[in-house]
Formats: sequence, C-alpha cells, structure tokens
Amino acid sequence: MIPSHDDKLHEECGVFGVFAHDDAAALTALGLHALQHRGQEACGIITSDGASFYSKRALGLVESTFSDANTISHLKGRAAIGHNRYATTGEGSMRNVQPLFADLAFGGFAIAHNGNLTNPNTLRQTLVQRGAIFQSTTDTEVIVHLMAFSQQKSVEDRLVDALHQVEGAYSLVALSDGQLIGVRDPHGVRPLVLGELGGAHILASESCALDIIGAEFVRDIAPGEMVVITEDGITSKRPFEQACARFCIFEYIYFARPDSFMENRSVYEMRKLIGAELAKEAPCPEADYIVPVPDSGVPAAIGFAEACGKPFELGIIRNHYVGRTFIEPTDQIRHLGVKLKHNANRAYIRGKKIVLVDDSIVRGTTSRKIVDMVRQGGATEVHMRISSPPITHSCFYGIDTPSTNELLAHKYSVEEIATQIGVDSLAYISPDGLYRAVGEARRNPDAPQFCDACFTGEYPIRLTDSENHRCKDKVTNLAGRRIRA
Repeated sequence: MIPSHDDKLHEECGVFGVFAHDDAAALTALGLHALQHRGQEACGIITSDGASFYSKRALGLVESTFSDANTISHLKGRAAIGHNRYATTGEGSMRNVQPLFADLAFGGFAIAHNGNLTNPNTLRQTLVQRGAIFQSTTDTEVIVHLMAFSQQKSVEDRLVDALHQVEGAYSLVALSDGQLIGVRDPHGVRPLVLGELGGAHILASESCALDIIGAEFVRDIAPGEMVVITEDGITSKRPFEQACARFCIFEYIYFARPDSFMENRSVYEMRKLIGAELAKEAPCPEADYIVPVPDSGVPAAIGFAEACGKPFELGIIRNHYVGRTFIEPTDQIRHLGVKLKHNANRAYIRGKKIVLVDDSIVRGTTSRKIVDMVRQGGATEVHMRISSPPITHSCFYGIDTPSTNELLAHKYSVEEIATQIGVDSLAYISPDGLYRAVGEARRNPDAPQFCDACFTGEYPIRLTDSENHRCKDKVTNLAGRRIRA
C-alpha cells in the first residue's frame, strides 16, 4: 500500500542479467543504476564463477550499495543477475530483497522477478503442507519451491514446470551453473529486452539499461518466450500455450524511462503522441501556457502544446535533490511536503491562464496541492489535462496501487474530481485516444491489445487469490467484473 502522502503509482521492479563478461558485476550495478526508477526500496546482485555464487543485497538505493569498488570485486564471476525492488508483495525487509538464492538438487539457483503473481497464496498453502519452509513473504519464492519439488531433470524444465503452475505477470532473470535464463509470462505484461556487448549477452527490463553500458539492443523477449544463454549461445523456447499479448500500457504513460524503447516504440515519442491526442480530444483554447507537472508530465505536455499551438513553459520547477524517504514529523510540515519537490515559477504564471498536464490522478492529494500552489503563484485560471484515462481499479500485476475504494476516479465523476482538486476544468484522454496515440486504430473491447485493467477493470489474467479471499486486500468485490483468461 502506498503511503497517503505519496500520490503516484509506484514502479514495479527492475531486473538485469549478464552472461560471459569479465565485468559482469560492475555492468549489472550500472544496469541497476539505469533502472533505479523502477524500484528504490532495495537492490541486489548475485554472481557466479562456475564453481560458487556470490551475493550482495541491501535495503536502499543502488548508489549506496554498489558504489564501493571492494563490493564489486567480491562479486566474482562472468555471469550475474541484479534486481531493484519496490515492494508490491511482502514487507520491505532484508528477507524479501532479491535476487533470491537457493541450493537445489541440481545446484545453486538465483532468480529475480519483475511483476506480481496472482495465485501465490494458494500455491504457498499447498507447498507448506508438502513440507516447504519459506524464508520470505515475497511471491517470487513460490517459484523456487515449485522448482524444488519438480520431477523434471534440467534447470529450465524445472522452471517451466513451476511457471505452468503460477498465474500472473512476470519477467524473470535466473542464474544457475553455466547458464542465464530470461522469461516473460504468456501475455507479456511486464517488459524484458535482450542486448549484446562484445559477445556477452544482456537481459534487462528496459533498453536504457543497455545504453548505460554501451550494449547493443537486439530485441524484446517475446511474450511467453524463454531464452537460455550458455557458452554455446542462445536458445529460444516457447514452452507455454499461446495467449493474446497484453503489454502494460502504463509503461508508455508513466513507468518506463522516456529514453527507453519498448515493444519497438520510443517511450518518449509515445508520451508526446499521447499529449497530442489529448489536445485533440480536450483542447483549452483560452490558455496562455501549457505547463507540465514535472517530471513525468513533461513529454505529454510538449505534445499537447505542439498540437494546440500554445507556448510550453516550465511553470513548475522541481527540486531533484529530495529523496523519497524524507521524514515528515508533523501535520503542518506534511501539508507543505509537496513544496519540497515542486515550486511555482511565479514570473511565468502570474496573471496567466495555464493548463497543467500530468500523467495520472490517483488519490488526488498531490493534485490538489499542486493546483493550490499554482493559484498562490498568481495563475488566474488553472485547467488540468491527464494523459491517462481515469484510474478506477487496482493493479494486481506488479504496480503498487491503493485499494480500489481509495482511487478518486472510482468514486467520483470527472466533474466532481475537478471540484475536489480545485481546477477550472479537467479532462482525461479516452481509452480509444490512448490506443490511437500508441499506434492502434482504437481499443478493441472484445480483445484489448494492452493490459489496461486499471482503467477498465478487465483483468487479462485470473485473480485467483483475490477471488478466493473475496478481494480483501485490494478491492471489495469482483462480482460482475469481466475477467479475461
């Protein structure tokens, strides 16, 4: 659950892997730096030299954990996997920091996971009854125990056996003696890409992690694909039944770094196109300036301004030196918290009619403070345009969202939200407009091309644990909601 003073959807996690490079650990640390936006709670690297495994995991940021050359030097070997964590399941403690490692019948095995399983509690109960002893509360450990009980012979066959039993969204990197494995769930909800660097093979959540080490982007790992990388090269397998691809559309709106490419699309270009489409659907002809809510609203605001022919200005300035862990000790200080990160650029907004462009409204608490701050800065009118459709449902696939009943758009109409956050007008991009912006003619209601459950409540993967427990964790009732398998 995200804290009440933090009104953004949180990134999921970031994974990275290197095989057959002398600087595997250092490259993995650099890759995790590039993926820091996907998780800031904890990070870890596990390496292998063919005889032993070496591990360093810690709570906190990559910079504080892997900036010491001695730390990197102790991570020996030419193969490595790494992980940045934002907790979507399991508490934020050391026992849940990934990559996870276990000594199984075939030898050492390490795994790092981006996404969320939707049936881990059901599987966990069965595994405990069979004698499994869990060391963490994260859903990823279920995969390890399923592999331990598997009767298959090879590592990859045990992993496939385990993944046939789990449900949910996952992009995995795994390391065993002499091989690196990458795999995406059959719907491809979460991203994973393949790169190459001087004969070494790289796996990463985003292409920006390849850029930082000078690796060449090769391709996306396909939905339902498993790649097994050894000294002999890469083997691609398709061990799962074919399913409709449902890549998370929120990666384009907010989560991915704008300099990444995903599914053959430039994230930055997608955000500009989303902003342009939003301007077509909800123009604001009386505005003096188009102002982004930094930083995530910037590309969409550029596209919006270009499409409507209005000046783009940085009417809000962000302080980039404020961390996520600032302690807010009193209600009075907590109320001022938004000004730690944002401040109105009074010289440009005083006496002006402005349009704020942001990527989303979650609870609305930050939006209210931003609008109030801009009005205090002298803006005569404040309009807001949102580059995602209204977020009405929780995510179960690796994005940490509030419970459905805490989502402002689940409870109120657009007009009511506008009144609550104090804007003169409010508009969101439509689902069809969002699909057009990212290259589809429209959203097909019978077979959506992306996972857009947070806007529609149409979940592409079965929510087994939530159904079994009457959705007590994140939603109050799934009755009447379509769940697409």
